[in-house]
Amino acid sequence: MSRRSTGGRRRPATQVAALCVDPQRRRVLLITSRGTGRWVVPKGWPMRGKSLPRTAMQEAWEEAGVEGVVGKAELGRFHYDKLHDNGLSLPVEVRVFPLTVTGLASRFPEADQRRREWFSALDAAAAVNEDGLSELILALPRFHAKGLIPFVKAKKS
Repeated sequence: MSRRSTGGRRRPATQVAALCVDPQRRRVLLITSRGTGRWVVPKGWPMRGKSLPRTAMQEAWEEAGVEGVVGKAELGRFHYDKLHDNGLSLPVEVRVFPLTVTGLASRFPEADQRRREWFSALDAAAAVNEDGLSELILALPRFHAKGLIPFVKAKKS
C-alpha cells in the first residue's frame, strides 16, 4: 500500500495520544516534550499487537507514569509536524483517546526526561501549541456529557 495520496502529497504518519484527565476536578495532565520542553500530551507510534487505546495507555505510562482507565472511543485527531534531528519534518496525524487518571507513579520510564503538571482545561488548551489539540481539550465537557470519558468510581477513604 502506497503512502502517497492523489496529488503526489504524502499522507501523514499516524501517532496515538492519551488525553489524561481527572473528571472530578476538571483537570488535564500535560507533560513536557523531551526536545523543546513544550507542553504536550503523551503520544507515540502505534504498537504491534496493541489496540490504539491500549497504545495510548502505554504511552501515558511510559511518558507520565499515569495509571488509569482508557476510553475505547477516539475523541478526535490533530495534526503537527514532527521535527527530526536531521532538520526534516514529518507530517503527523494524532488520534486521541481519553484516559481517566486513577494514579501517578513516582517512578516510570521517562521520569527523568519530562515534567508533568495538572492544568485546568482552559489553561491546558492555552499551554499546548497545536490548535487541534487545544480544541479537543476545550471540548472535554461535551465529551464528558456524551459519556466518552471513562467513569471511575471514587475510592473510599
